[in-house]
Formats: sequence, C-alpha cells, structure tokens
Amino acid sequence: MGLSLRKVEETAPALVSLYKSAEASLRKHGMDGQRVAVYLVLDYSGSMTPYYRDGSVQTLADRVLGLSAHLDDDGRVPVVFFSTDVDAVTDIELADHQGRIDRIVRGLGHMGKTSYHLAMDAVIDHYLDSGATAPALVVFQTDGGPINKLAAERYLCKAAELPMFWQFIGFGDPRSRQFEFLRKLDELPVPEKRCVDNAGFFHAGLDPRKVPDAELYDRIVAEFPAWLAAARARSIVRSEL
Repeated sequence: MGLSLRKVEETAPALVSLYKSAEASLRKHGMDGQRVAVYLVLDYSGSMTPYYRDGSVQTLADRVLGLSAHLDDDGRVPVVFFSTDVDAVTDIELADHQGRIDRIVRGLGHMGKTSYHLAMDAVIDHYLDSGATAPALVVFQTDGGPINKLAAERYLCKAAELPMFWQFIGFGDPRSRQFEFLRKLDELPVPEKRCVDNAGFFHAGLDPRKVPDAELYDRIVAEFPAWLAAARARSIVRSEL
C-alpha cells in the first residue's frame, strides 16, 4: 500500500533507517499492508521554542514521514501548526524533508497559547475535504494542556464518529501537571462520553530526540489496531479497508 524501499532510497535516503524501523513496528502490530492517511499536528505555542531550536520537531516530522511512507503512497504528510489559533496548514514530503520545519516556521507569526480544538477542526476539515476512504492516524504533538479544555474534549468525542484515531505525544517533563488533561482525554469512558476509544497518549520526555525510533513507532501505532477493530465493528470504518 505504501512506497517501496527503492522509492524512499531515491527520494529521501536520510530516512531509509526510519522507514525500516517503522516497517518492523507495523509488522509487529499487524498493520503491514494497511492503508492509512497520516496527519501531523504540531504545537507552535511560545513554550515550544526550545524544541524547534534543538531540532526535536524536525526529528518528529522525519519519523512521521518514515511511518507514512508505509501507510500511504503519495510521499507527503499534511501538517497543522497551532497555538491560540491555527497558524498553518501545509505539507511535509519525502523529497523536501530536510530543514522543512524551519522553513515553514520562518513564515509563521507570533507563537501564541495552546488551543487544541481549532487544530482538531482543521484536521477534520482537511480529511473530509480530501475524499479519503482510508482511516486516518493523527499524530498530535504538544507540550501542555489547552486553554479551552471543554472544547477539546467535545471535539474528540464528536470525532469518535469519524474514521480518525488521535495519538497525542507530550514533549516535556512527564511529571508536569500540564499533561493531566491529556491523560484524561486518553481515558474518557466508552460509551458514556464517546462511541469508541479514539485516542492515545504518551510522553516523549524532556528530550524527545533520545526516544529510540523503534520505541517511538511502537507507541505511535500500539493502540491503532484496537481502535480500528472497534471502528469497523460500528461501521465507522468500512470493513474492507
């Protein structure tokens, strides 16, 4: 379903090791051959400055590209940058991945606060407008809780009716109370709050670059198969996909 190793070698040789590592994780979780639309959502709030400067965000983008190359065949990943509002909706692609995050950020404005729901809305709109028939995996990176928690929870619960799984990744101190809301989102009850469990959450720590590739991929895809089975059972995802 995705791109061949040869194609990755030709278009993005620096990502070959990531492509191979992602392949091992997908096979381990029974996802090899599965077609998935991959999205990346990046926190552009002021407290994220160190993670843009030290390359943590670019590293995550490269890793998501390596994963997407197995799950989709267009060699690109839609990316939403968000802070108080949506700062940008753009793409990253295999053929132009090196330094791409820095180039995008140079064109953005002031780094604001953290507001999830507008970014979630942008991803939902993009997915619905794209006409995609494959389910979506949304890798949603942030370094803290949102300013409007109720809106974020409502969006996640409403999005449970759509063929989209949200994998939240925390950058920063795992002991910070900033992440209590994400733990709550991860554990929202089914079916009282949402029809299926459509979200996961894990910490990448104070230096996300140090998380081994294999571990990161395992954590990104670990909960997706269970969600996919539940979504198929409720006809949220077509069973033949």
